[in-house]
Amino acid sequence: MGELPLTAMDRIIRKATKLRVGLDAREALAQILEEEGAKIAREAGKYAQHAKRRTVKAEDIRLVIGK
Repeated sequence: MGELPLTAMDRIIRKATKLRVGLDAREALAQILEEEGAKIAREAGKYAQHAKRRTVKAEDIRLVIGK
């Protein structure tokens, strides 16, 4: 499994739905968030490199997701 704690996934889903959460749902959300997070991070890294920085900043993340 990845790096995101399943308890955090449980909280996110429960807060959004007010329903009980199965282990498979927690694992699925963690996997998807890790995959999408990695894609966003890679793109944000390109923005930082283009700006001649070695540090990814919040503004790079926001540029990638369009916010």
